[in-house]
Amino acid sequence: MLYIKNGRVLDPKTGTDGVMDLIVDQGRIVAMGADLAGEGRPVSGTQMSAGDASGLTVIDADGMMVAPGLIDVHVHFRDPGFTYKEDIQSGAKAAAAGGFTTVIMMGNTRPPVDNVETLEYVIREGKKAAIHVLPCANISMGMKGQELTDMETLKAHGAVGFTDDGIPLMDAGLVKRAMDEAVRLHVPLSFHEEDRTLIANNGVNRGAVSEALGIGGSPAAAEDVLVARDCMLALHTGAVIDIQHISSGTSVRMVEFAKQLGVPVVAEVTPHHFSLDEQAVLRHGAMAKMNPPLRTAQDREEILRGLREGIIDIIATDHAPHSAEEKARPLLEAPSGIIGLETSLALGITNLVRPGILTMSQLLEKMTIHPATLYHLEEKKGWIGVGADADLVIFRPEETWTVESFQSKSSNSPFVGETLYGKVKYTICGGEIVYRG
Repeated sequence: MLYIKNGRVLDPKTGTDGVMDLIVDQGRIVAMGADLAGEGRPVSGTQMSAGDASGLTVIDADGMMVAPGLIDVHVHFRDPGFTYKEDIQSGAKAAAAGGFTTVIMMGNTRPPVDNVETLEYVIREGKKAAIHVLPCANISMGMKGQELTDMETLKAHGAVGFTDDGIPLMDAGLVKRAMDEAVRLHVPLSFHEEDRTLIANNGVNRGAVSEALGIGGSPAAAEDVLVARDCMLALHTGAVIDIQHISSGTSVRMVEFAKQLGVPVVAEVTPHHFSLDEQAVLRHGAMAKMNPPLRTAQDREEILRGLREGIIDIIATDHAPHSAEEKARPLLEAPSGIIGLETSLALGITNLVRPGILTMSQLLEKMTIHPATLYHLEEKKGWIGVGADADLVIFRPEETWTVESFQSKSSNSPFVGETLYGKVKYTICGGEIVYRG
């Protein structure tokens, strides 16, 4: 058993916000309330005395916040095929260090997750991890955008959703067929929205910075046209879709309009897109190169409005590890993407909560219950209450720390050297302490 005492328990789903204790047994929360170790105090059917408490693993969370374990719907663990960058075990350690207890793995591996054999490998490796690692399978065979995978069989073998993330789907007919199948199977589809025919050099926004660098760049229109297409297809099919790593202010407004029409669309944003704009490329070079790229200050302001007004539902890292050698290449040759699991919560606290854009509860809502709901995990995960899974993060929101080293195999982050607020002290998954900070 685990006894967490004196923490400020904050749970967006139930509205819980107060200093109290939690008792965890056999991977579930079995009691919560004030001073559970008091003499003979009964709480939700569990009675515990001070003598009982002495036999527990005790965490004194005085001055700390106790929240549901974070859930990331968008990570790349590079396994199989690119394990020199990351593997499932190292990725899970990075996730635990960031307060995450559940992650959804993308399927752009080598081989891709378009077949049962690769899917079952990912599931087997995920079960060895200290946190919950759940797999998405691909929408198209070989991620070529030409032929649908056998979505029904892949779901039956454990796929929780479908995506070709990393490569946009250009065939609207194939996307429509995928949406029809997703409705039948009751699974979400996640889309990487970039029309490649409009992009000269990806990873950098087409604008003032790309002009200064003398490269073509990636215009916001490349994102906007596919977001519009897929929102309208979802309107007509009823498919639940996730617009991944939204970066364009116009796309934020398009999602807002789609929701007004009743489209079952969810939008996610990364910490780097709400924290930085295109000027970061001039400071950090390839460390600030990603797809979609960091866009203008005006785009970032629209993203912040989208977060504040609930247009953007989820914060997801798009954790994308690359080796130091790869990121040291010239800008046009270096791969796109940065890691994000270990800095995500702190960037949210530093750049959203402290400036007053979101409350702490709103931040956690976008990192816990909303991700859980998208993947139908909300019965036991993403919230705190008696009967819920004991997946928790305990952190000090006012503690500062400097980004220096990582549990990930990779360190490709533009935030290295930055001082952030919000230090993860414990991550608990299934009632077990999987990280101590």
